[in-house]
Amino acid sequence: MPQQTIHDLIEFEHALQSPRLLLFKHSPACPISQAARQHFEAFCRAEPDAVTAFVDVIADRATARGIADRTGVRHESPQAILFENGRAVWHASQHTITTAMLQAAWAPRC
Repeated sequence: MPQQTIHDLIEFEHALQSPRLLLFKHSPACPISQAARQHFEAFCRAEPDAVTAFVDVIADRATARGIADRTGVRHESPQAILFENGRAVWHASQHTITTAMLQAAWAPRC
């Protein structure tokens, strides 16, 4: 499934209409974020049916902060947040974003 790039909170609210959404917040100026993005992209290749979205926290700073306000998940970068039925159910940041962690978060729960 193609990844959606989120530029504003209206697009974010639209993306939340999916039953499950994995959001990645990324800073192109940060080497830690670059490494996390490689893990996120590996996850996307391994899980092509996953609904994913991407926010550039520099280009769309207000959106990144607005997502934090809307969800109650403190803004960090890089950051991955899993939403189920519009609610944040899992999140990770910095070096804890790995392909394996993303896959474990995405895996169906019993």
